[in-house]
Amino acid sequence: MNMDNSIFSTHIYKHLSASATAVRWRVRGLRGATTVSHNCVDAIVEAVDELLDALETKNSLEPAEIVSVTFSVTPDLDAIFPAAVARRRSGWDQVPLLDVQQMQVVNSLNHCIRVLIHLNTPLPQSALRHVYLRDAARLRPDLALVL
Repeated sequence: MNMDNSIFSTHIYKHLSASATAVRWRVRGLRGATTVSHNCVDAIVEAVDELLDALETKNSLEPAEIVSVTFSVTPDLDAIFPAAVARRRSGWDQVPLLDVQQMQVVNSLNHCIRVLIHLNTPLPQSALRHVYLRDAARLRPDLALVL
């Protein structure tokens, strides 16, 4: 296989287990959202940390497995970038992070922070545990998490 083909080929990593079977790692998407009561640094820091803590705990998420993270915030939040909060976390300083503004839709949820984490994992998409906290639980009641 030449170099160009190997870049785009599927990689299979050996997972050391009792059965010593090969496990196929894939890039998966992990979602989450939360809300804040006020557009202030302290409220946003608290909410982002709470959301990322829950995502890490529920998914045994390791920053080294994260491919990239995109945060979106509603137009009424501009006190601090959620990525700046994430970058302070242990192991997150090398994770590619991006902040964007959520499109404004009439009667949509205000003061909302959403996150999409792309990660490398041997788990199927159905095994990931998405997290929706606070008023964001209304977005996906089937996935809401009570802390």
